Amino acid sequence: MLEQYFPVVIQTLVAIGFAATALGLSVLLGKKGRTGGDKDTVYECGMLPVGDGSPRFSVKFYIVAMLFVLFDIEVVFMYPWAVQFKELVMQNSAAIWSMLGFVGILTVAYIYALRKGALSWAE
Repeated sequence: MLEQYFPVVIQTLVAIGFAATALGLSVLLGKKGRTGGDKDTVYECGMLPVGDGSPRFSVKFYIVAMLFVLFDIEVVFMYPWAVQFKELVMQNSAAIWSMLGFVGILTVAYIYALRKGALSWAE
């Protein structure tokens, strides 16, 4: 059974050997870059690197983003129900009541988020 893996082992060894050889030759034969001065400074579209590299975002941004993802995923759950709406209603009216309950819970969650001020940018 082990002889079936022999080509895989050979290919793996050849790939590792090629990568090691290519890296070794680039270190040995490649040019050494000059360091120091302006070469080591950060270049960002011609702007001087002044201040902090990443701006700080408000917590409100993350709250709105999480609420968007949450409600977006909840709406995705409505698509299969909407596609099968006619068949579900013909079989049983409980499908309408279960979706109305689902939408009711979403509405309550949305009103709660509005009352808490989670969707308002200005304080």
